[in-house]
Amino acid sequence: MDLGSTRFLKALLLAVFALLPYCCLAETAPNYSFVHESTTAPPVSYHDYIVVGGGAAGCPLAATLAETTNVLVLERDKGNFLLTLLDPSPDSYAQTFITEDGVYNHRARVLGGGSVINVGFYSRAETEFVKESGLDEALVNDAYQWVENKVVCKAPLLQWQTAVREAGVLPYNGFTNEHINGTKIGSTIFDMNDHRHSAADLYADPKNIIVYLHATVTKILFTTQTVGSRPRATGVIYEDALGVKHTAYLTNDSKSEIIVSAGAIGSSQLLMLSGIGQRSQLEPLGIKLVMDQPMVGQGMADNTLNGLFIPSPNPVELSLVSAVGISLLVNYIEAGSGLNLAPSFGWISKFLLSILGQTAIGSFFDTRLNGGIILQKVARPISTGHLELRSTDPNETPKVRFNYFQEPEDLRNCVQGMKTIINVVNSKAFSKFRYRTISTQQLQNVVAALPLNQRPRHFDTASSLEQFCNDTVMTFWHHHGVCQVGKVVDKDYRVIGVDGLRVIDASTFSFSPGTNPQATVMMLGRAMGVRIEKDVPKEDLRIISMGERAH
Repeated sequence: MDLGSTRFLKALLLAVFALLPYCCLAETAPNYSFVHESTTAPPVSYHDYIVVGGGAAGCPLAATLAETTNVLVLERDKGNFLLTLLDPSPDSYAQTFITEDGVYNHRARVLGGGSVINVGFYSRAETEFVKESGLDEALVNDAYQWVENKVVCKAPLLQWQTAVREAGVLPYNGFTNEHINGTKIGSTIFDMNDHRHSAADLYADPKNIIVYLHATVTKILFTTQTVGSRPRATGVIYEDALGVKHTAYLTNDSKSEIIVSAGAIGSSQLLMLSGIGQRSQLEPLGIKLVMDQPMVGQGMADNTLNGLFIPSPNPVELSLVSAVGISLLVNYIEAGSGLNLAPSFGWISKFLLSILGQTAIGSFFDTRLNGGIILQKVARPISTGHLELRSTDPNETPKVRFNYFQEPEDLRNCVQGMKTIINVVNSKAFSKFRYRTISTQQLQNVVAALPLNQRPRHFDTASSLEQFCNDTVMTFWHHHGVCQVGKVVDKDYRVIGVDGLRVIDASTFSFSPGTNPQATVMMLGRAMGVRIEKDVPKEDLRIISMGERAH
C-alpha cells in the first residue's frame, strides 16, 4: 500500500467513531447525595414507587415522582458520566452484543442510559408521534420545556455542518427544536465547557429518592388475591455487585407501582424473566408463567445507519450533529467531523494493525487527521423482528433480531438517503472538504471494505446502492418496540392484564420519534411522572420516612 493510500484510509477510518463534544450551556445539577452502591442497601425496603432502570426515561420520571412521594431507582450499572461507547472492557458504559442479523450493537449500562453514550443531538418528535402517544399536547410541551431548561442548549454551526446544511434537504428552516421537513439546526446536551448533561442531571429532591447502582433486578414479584383474579406487582428482587439478594416492596397502598424503564431490550427481558411473555418461550426455561402475553418481545425495531467517510484536504473542526436534513417519513441526514479513534476500540484496532502495520498504528493514534462522516437514517422502518431469552440470567443479552431491510420499502428509503449523501459530497458547498481525485464510488469502495458488521460482503457491495445498504448497515442505537402501546401496555403505559406495573420507555414506541429519540424519551419520563402525580392524591400514599424504610 502506497503512502497516499495509507493516509486516505487512515483518514476514513478516523471518522468512524469517538465523536467529541462541542459547546453550549445548561443548568448545573447539585450533588448526587441520593446515589449509593447497592451493597449498602438493606435486605428489605418499602417504597411508594420502584423505578427499574435509571435511563433517559427513568431519571426524569423518578425525579418528578420524588417531588411528592418516596421513590427507589434501581440501575444495573454505573454512575459515572464519561463516555467510551466502544470500550470493550467489563467496566465500560455500554454492553456490546451482536444481533442475530450480524450487526454490532450496544446496551447502555450507566445512570442516565443512552443519554450518556450518544452524540448529544436534541430534537423533538413529529406531531404524529404526540397524537399517537395519547398524551395531552400541553403536558408534552411543558415536559419538553422542563427537560430543555435543565440539560439542553443550542448546537453551534461550524464549517463542516454549514457545508452539509447548504447542500442538504430543502428548505432550510434555521434553528428549531421542532421536527420540520427540510434542514434545520437543533440542540445539544453538551455545555460550553464540553460537559455532557445527561438524563441523570434531571435531578430530584434527595429527601424523597434513593438510587442504587449495580443493582440488577432479577424478578418482579406478583400476588393474586383470589383464584382467577388479576396478578398485582408487589415488589422486586435485585442483586448487588457482590451477588447478594435484596427485596424492595411497594407500600401497602393500591396506588403504589413498579415502573420498568430499562429500555427496549431490558424492559421486555425483565417482563419475560418475571413470567409475563409467551408461554412457549418461558416454560422451557423453567419460568413460572404469570400471564401468557405473546406480544412481549415482538415488534423489535431499529433505525439503520449507512453512510460515507470523507477525508478532507483542508483542516476540519471537531463537530457533532447540529445540522440535520429531514425528509419526512423517509430518512434523516446527519454528519460529524474531526473525529478520533482511540486504541481501546477493539476490532477497529486489530483491523488497522493488519493493514497499516505497527509503526503506522502508533502515529495514527497520536494524530487527529482531517475527515468527517455523513450518515443517513431510515426514518420509520417497517421491518421488525423479535427478542428471545437465551437463559434466565438477567445479565445475558437476549437474542435480538431486527430483520434489517426485510421490507423492500426500507431498502428503497436507504437508497434514497445514500443518493442524498452522494449529492451533498458532490456539491459546491462541500468541495473544499473533499479530494477532487477521489470519487464517491471510491468512498463507497472503502466503506464496503471496512469490518463494520459481521454480514457477508458481495461482489457488487460498492457498485449497487441496494447491496451497499444491506452489506454495510449499522445500528443507530434507536431500539424500540417489544412492549408497544395497545399490545403490551395501554394508553396509560400500564401492563395489560396485571395491576401495579407500568412500562415507560422506548420499548413502548411503534416508531422512533424525531431524528434522534432522546428528547422524547426524556419528555415521556417527565410527562408520565406529572400525569401519575395528578392521578394520585398525595394523602392516598402511605407516607413513611426514608429512615423507617431502611429499617
